[in-house]
Amino acid sequence: KKDYESRTEAMLMPIVEAKGFELVDVEWVKEGANWYLRAYIDKENGITVDDCEEVSRALSDLLDEEDFISENYILEVSSPGLDLLLILLVTIPEWINMLLRTYAWMNLLSDNGIINHLLGLLGISPVTMMYTDFSVVVGLVCNFMPFMIIPIHTSLSKMDKSFIEAAYDLGANKFQTFTKVIWKLSIPGVLNGIMMVFLLSISTFVIPKLLGGGQYMLIGNLIESQFISVGDWNFGSAISLILAVLILIFMSLMKKMDKDE
Repeated sequence: KKDYESRTEAMLMPIVEAKGFELVDVEWVKEGANWYLRAYIDKENGITVDDCEEVSRALSDLLDEEDFISENYILEVSSPGLDLLLILLVTIPEWINMLLRTYAWMNLLSDNGIINHLLGLLGISPVTMMYTDFSVVVGLVCNFMPFMIIPIHTSLSKMDKSFIEAAYDLGANKFQTFTKVIWKLSIPGVLNGIMMVFLLSISTFVIPKLLGGGQYMLIGNLIESQFISVGDWNFGSAISLILAVLILIFMSLMKKMDKDE
């Protein structure tokens, strides 16, 4: 907090002195969920209401032009409670067995399910969602998305915020800061998330079978059918071995890329 107040004071002082005032102190104050900047000024012959309004307009113009002051400050000192709550909302579904979550999606997406019931109340005809590409993709994304979010969150939470400040100080806009700084610093988390999602999704067979109605043949479904339905254990074992080798190769590549980053 002191660092941001010092930076803010250094930026505001020339503006205030140009108006004929003396900047006594600068303070960031939190009221509710918002942060407000308080600037204490002085003048030899006293301060009037017009003087306060003049300085307030000048400070507002400066903050509008240099909005990164308040935004980065809020990012830096934001309550960890909200952060933990969002992570909790992402991870709570993982406390439930994946099979139960898949059956829950079947109840939601079926022709007589909750979603079509709500559409009927709105006067919209039912939509066929089960046993389609949509249902399979929704099931895969919702089951494996937390394994992508958490590694990225870990990388971003460990990121040095001074790099963001430096990017803004050097004239980068928000898009440039994201692409040149934030994105590159989050790449290790992105790679770890890709690896985790790949390892889980490449061998899954329950979601395509239940939500896809057995119409979709992924590698996991092929292996499952060779052992359960066809009875060709040799072919199923060969596919499993090839899959294991591919996973090991992929993990070694991701580890090498992570080390390079």
